[in-house]
Amino acid sequence: MPHLLQGLHHRIHRALGAACIATVALLAGCGTLPSQEDRPETHSIAPSAQGPLGSAVVPLAQQHPGKTGVVAIDDGHVAFGARIALARAATRSIDIQTFIWHNDATGTLLFDEAMRAAERGVRVRILLDDLNTVGLDPTLALLASQPKLDLRLYNPYAGRSARGLGFLADFTRLNHRMHNKSFTVDNVVAVVGGRNIADEYFEAGADTGLVDLDVIAFGEVVKSVSSEFDLFWNSPSAYPAKKILAGVEPESRQALARRAQTIRDDPTTAKYADAIAHAEVVQRMLAHTLQPEWTTATVVHDDPGKTLSPETRTELLLLPKLMTAFGKPVKSLDIISPYFVPGNAGTEALASLAKQGVQVRVLTNSLAATDEKSVHSGYVKHRKELSQAGVQLFELKPEAAPIMARANEIGRGSKAGLHAKTYAVDGRSIFVGSFNFDPRSARLNTEMGLVIDSPAMASKLHAVVGDAYPSIAYRVTLAEDGSLRWADAGGKVYTTDPETGWLERTFVDIGATLPIEWLL
Repeated sequence: MPHLLQGLHHRIHRALGAACIATVALLAGCGTLPSQEDRPETHSIAPSAQGPLGSAVVPLAQQHPGKTGVVAIDDGHVAFGARIALARAATRSIDIQTFIWHNDATGTLLFDEAMRAAERGVRVRILLDDLNTVGLDPTLALLASQPKLDLRLYNPYAGRSARGLGFLADFTRLNHRMHNKSFTVDNVVAVVGGRNIADEYFEAGADTGLVDLDVIAFGEVVKSVSSEFDLFWNSPSAYPAKKILAGVEPESRQALARRAQTIRDDPTTAKYADAIAHAEVVQRMLAHTLQPEWTTATVVHDDPGKTLSPETRTELLLLPKLMTAFGKPVKSLDIISPYFVPGNAGTEALASLAKQGVQVRVLTNSLAATDEKSVHSGYVKHRKELSQAGVQLFELKPEAAPIMARANEIGRGSKAGLHAKTYAVDGRSIFVGSFNFDPRSARLNTEMGLVIDSPAMASKLHAVVGDAYPSIAYRVTLAEDGSLRWADAGGKVYTTDPETGWLERTFVDIGATLPIEWLL
């Protein structure tokens, strides 16, 4: 009899669960995604020595066969200006892959620039993850209506309203996102890094500026960046925006142009125009005077199958490829990751390296600087074990330099946050890309980046981490009683997370006790 009652209870529970899901789906207006049967498959256009970019880059690359030219960009204004200048120089193609594209000042200007390129005959392909597109549908519908501009939404919401309920109804699928970022022009120049397209990522936000890193690449690796784009573009999760946005009234072309012109004319946003006018890296490229570092670079990325299949084979995931490309650290491992959630396995691996004599150093956001308090809860539970093993932990201050040296351009009351995801091994090679050191990047989202053999860049990163304390970061240490301490530049020592309130700390402490680390 007890077994019968248990079985009945189980069936009732499942039936109620199914009914709840069905109700949520109905409330969310969740339809089904359109068929992909008639979706055309397109690929990157072969590079050419024609046009301003091709004539500048192709001959230079031919002088360095098999090599990649790289230039790092750590200034958000320069990163924004470079994208605008590259788009304006395009004559054949622009391929943009991104996780976020906001309708703010920088986002509007880049929307307008993409339209302008398409209007003059450039083939523009935009692959945009659909998680953060709330309120964008009219603008996206406008872009999708331009004959030379092809927009696809990655892993989209079937229903465009009540997204929160839609997310719950289709949680397993929609919890997997495309976090990749690349900006490739004429298939001869590619920008790869951690920046999304929004004001805060270009240090133009009124409230927050994010410290980030991009690499402009030329030569051999660009074809691999384009191949990665094509793989995701033609994947089952990339849906033509025209089908997803059927019935949406597009924003008028004139309205977008007016919004963009208003931004260009506004004295308070003159820094954007200045960034465009002084995109020195692109101007030097076009003038044939740019001297990048020529080296070996490798694209590492997840397979898009990771989005739909949790059982994606390990060899198709980015993390094992990254570890293979780097090799085992012997002397040093420097990690810059805004969301650092090593988990038990990662903590054990880093602790083991430190105990073997490898200098392991981590620069991540402090609780006061992070924009994701819940993610921070997955980090705090491992701080003590990492410190005990000899891993050096540095936490970025919210008023961190060098970004705050430009605070008058960002806005009063601004704070800095870390967004760069970059790692260096033994002062010889460096990763720049979208991969955070956390379970979400490892298991849920798709990611990409470049592994660059560059002692110069790796040594610079090593120095940045080494110089972080005391100028821009607190150093986390252990007291004699085993509790954590935060050291400041002035010799002040904190016994709790600096510049935070008890409510923030309590929220994070509670989060650290919950079984949610796999989601972070």
